[in-house]
Amino acid sequence: MSQPLAERLRPRTLDDYIGQKHLVGEGAVLRRMIESGRIASFILWGPPGVGKTTLAQIIAHRLETPFYTLSAVTSGVKDVRDVIEKAQKGRFFNEASPILFIDEIHRFSKSQQDSLLGAVERGIVTLIGATTENPSFEVIRPLLSRCQVYVLQPLEKDDLLELLHRAITTDVILKERNIELKETGALLRYSGGDARKLLNILELVVENNVVITDQLVEATLQQNPLAYDKEGEMHYDIISAFIKSIRGSDPDGALYWMARMIEGGEDPQFIARRMVISASEDIGLANPNALLLANAAFDTVMKIGWPEARIALAECCVYLATSPKSNSAYLAIDDALAHVRETGNLPVPLHLRNAPTKLMKQLGYSDGYKYPHDFPGHFTQQQYLPDELVQQRFWHAQHSPAEQKLHERMISYWGDRFKD
Repeated sequence: MSQPLAERLRPRTLDDYIGQKHLVGEGAVLRRMIESGRIASFILWGPPGVGKTTLAQIIAHRLETPFYTLSAVTSGVKDVRDVIEKAQKGRFFNEASPILFIDEIHRFSKSQQDSLLGAVERGIVTLIGATTENPSFEVIRPLLSRCQVYVLQPLEKDDLLELLHRAITTDVILKERNIELKETGALLRYSGGDARKLLNILELVVENNVVITDQLVEATLQQNPLAYDKEGEMHYDIISAFIKSIRGSDPDGALYWMARMIEGGEDPQFIARRMVISASEDIGLANPNALLLANAAFDTVMKIGWPEARIALAECCVYLATSPKSNSAYLAIDDALAHVRETGNLPVPLHLRNAPTKLMKQLGYSDGYKYPHDFPGHFTQQQYLPDELVQQRFWHAQHSPAEQKLHERMISYWGDRFKD
C-alpha cells in the first residue's frame, strides 16, 4: 500500500519547503540558524498542516547531530527521561546538543514538562516543540522562558497553488494521470490554509477523475463529509463562528456552535479559555462582570469536568452573548503599544519616579509628586504621561451605560482632555 500523498510530498530540504518565508526565506531567522549548524531551543506554534513537523524533520536531515522524537500523545515522563539519558551518554564534548523534537507539546502535563526543564537548562538537549495551541497557556513558564516561540501562519493562496502544481507534476503516482486543474477555488476554500488537508482532498477527488472543477470538489466532499476535527481547520472555523456569535449578541448561534464543539470532542478548557478572551475583548467595560463570570466558568470546568461542565459553559455563553458590548480597552492597549513601539523608551517624569536613596532625592526623584489620597475626592490633576505624550489619549469611552459613567467621571476629573 502506497503512502498518503501528503507524506509522499513531504519536503526534505528548505529549498523544497513551501510557505513561512518570514521564518525560512533567504536571510530569515530560522534559515540562518539552521544553516549555521547550531540551533537554540524553540517552539513552533501554528495551525495544523502548515509545516511544523516537516520543518523539524528538515533540521534532522540538515544537522549532523542526534535527533530524538517524542509524541506528547503517547509518551510519558519515563520516555522523556530515557531520551535525556541517551542524549547525555551519546554526546561528545565539542558536539552540538542532540535535538529533542516533541510533537503536540501542549499535551504534555506539567510533570512531563518539568522533567524536560533541567536537560534544556543544562544544554543536554536542544528542544524543538510543535503546538497548535498558544504556548503561553500550555507550556510552563520556566520552560517557555528558555525557548524562542516562532509563529507559523496558514499557507497563502500562492503557496497552496504551488503545492497543487507540485503534486500533479512531480508525485510518482499523480504525474502519470495527466490531471487538469480546471478550477481551484473549492480546493483552496476547503483546505483553509492547511497543506495536509489540501493534499488529502486532492487525493480523494482524483481517485476517479482527472479534470478538477469546483463542482466536482464540492460534490465529492458532500459524499464524504469531513467530521469535526479538533486539530484541524474546521476547529478554527467553528471557534470563529462561536466567538462571532457572542460578539454579535446572538445567544442561540453561540450555543449552537458551542454544542458542535462539545459533540466533536473539543477540550472544554479551550472553550472556556476563549470565553475569557471574549469577555475582555468584546464585552469589556460595558459589563466588567462578564470577565468574572468567564473566569468562574473556567474554574468550574477545571473542578468538575464533563458532562456537568457543559452547564457552566452554557450559562457563561448566554451571559456573554446577551451582555452589552465594548472593545474600548482592547483598542486602547493596542494604541498604547503602537505608541510605545513608535516612540521607544521615553523617560519617566521625575515626579513619578521612586526615590529610595538620598542621592535620588537630591536629583529630584519624586519631587513634586501629589499623593491623590491627600486631596478631596482622592484626586488631583498632575502629569502621568511622558512629556512627549502629555496630551495623548488612548482610551475612548464607548456608548454603554456602564462605560458612560466612567467617561463622565473622567470628564469631572480632567475636563476637556476627556471630551471626545
